[in-house]
Amino acid sequence: MKSKLLKTVVLASSLVFLNCGDDVTSAISDFTASLSSSSAGEVQPGTSSDSRWSAGAEISSSDAAQPTSGTTVEAGSSATVPGSSADVGPQAGSSSAAAPGAESSADVAASSSSDDKCLASSLPNACGDAPASSSATAPAVSSSSEKAPAVSSSSSEEKVESSSSEAAKPKGVFLAEGTDETKDQLKVKYIERTGHDGGGILAYPEQLSNDQKHAVVVWGPGGGTEPGAYGGIIRRLASHGFVVIALRESPGNATQAIPALNWLEKKNKDPNDPLYQKLDMTKVGCSGHSMGGLESEQALIKDDRVITAMLNNSGDLGHTAMSQVSTSKTIGIVYGEGGMERPNAEADYNNRGVKAPACLIKMTGGQGNECQQGECGWGHGSGPWGGMAATVAWMRWHLGGEDNRKADFVGSSGKYINGPIVGERGNWKGQCKNF
Repeated sequence: MKSKLLKTVVLASSLVFLNCGDDVTSAISDFTASLSSSSAGEVQPGTSSDSRWSAGAEISSSDAAQPTSGTTVEAGSSATVPGSSADVGPQAGSSSAAAPGAESSADVAASSSSDDKCLASSLPNACGDAPASSSATAPAVSSSSEKAPAVSSSSSEEKVESSSSEAAKPKGVFLAEGTDETKDQLKVKYIERTGHDGGGILAYPEQLSNDQKHAVVVWGPGGGTEPGAYGGIIRRLASHGFVVIALRESPGNATQAIPALNWLEKKNKDPNDPLYQKLDMTKVGCSGHSMGGLESEQALIKDDRVITAMLNNSGDLGHTAMSQVSTSKTIGIVYGEGGMERPNAEADYNNRGVKAPACLIKMTGGQGNECQQGECGWGHGSGPWGGMAATVAWMRWHLGGEDNRKADFVGSSGKYINGPIVGERGNWKGQCKNF
């Protein structure tokens, strides 16, 4: 009976030892030292027949060492987190809440008190289940002094483009957005009594482009006619984006057209001139009526700046000039079915020596009294007035780069091949070669 009672006391003491800390261990040692002997079947401290306790589990004072301030207890370490006087919050940086499962020093002291009910109990599990092993670890708690992971600034990864970088400028020369050659498009600045000899007319869009340069058209008046008589076609060309210089007169040998281009070249280089750096002097076309047509044809032959010409009611008297035009340039003639220029226009075009891309466009179905080769109707003054749309479309094609207009002139059917003369009586009848 005495042996059984002793076993019960020792077992209860062992349970208290495992759950109540170093102070309880000291009390148990004093108690067991007073016992004179024990039987061979006594249960030793630290073991139990209860299967919920792990055999060989040992809790030492070293296992209960507190982490120093500023360190992190990692999950999986063999150290347990005992009661600590330092407050450890549930989140890194908090100093007001205790970590889950951590005991304060006051709690440990209370558990060692002699009036603790678990010490007075004779039941083997009065102080609760023991941990499965002394190697069980508390959840990792980051110290408030631990640095947060470095965060890269998003601004260092973003590409910042300079707002001052210029947008890509549009290619080619400036043209009015409106493409209808039968109508004026832009407001025009129209200056008379100007030019290299003070007798010409200068016309261009009121609002010159800041992004694109403007192509140039030289207009030659008919013999004995002032340039002002052609105000309609001069304004029409300028309204489509061209800078137009109309000559005072047309000798027919380029002696007026070339000086006019030199005059524009100087204006293009003068910082004090409104046309400063506004002109593309590699995109120059010539056009004119009658003698003005001959002036245009000769300028095309003699001046490298001129790349195309459209003669109105004209044609070389010797029927050979068109054959002298470079194959890198283009030339066209608009004429009336009954106009006096008809024989020269057709013979100049039909010369077998013509190698340049060329077109011959006749206006038919007019009501005029002029007649040629049995046809009456559109006469010698047809091109610059009723037929001005053909000249505007030609310049937009060859100077402005609107290659879609080629179909209007070249082929078996098209606007200036067999189409109606818009706003007028009759039809176009055109033919081209070398394109």
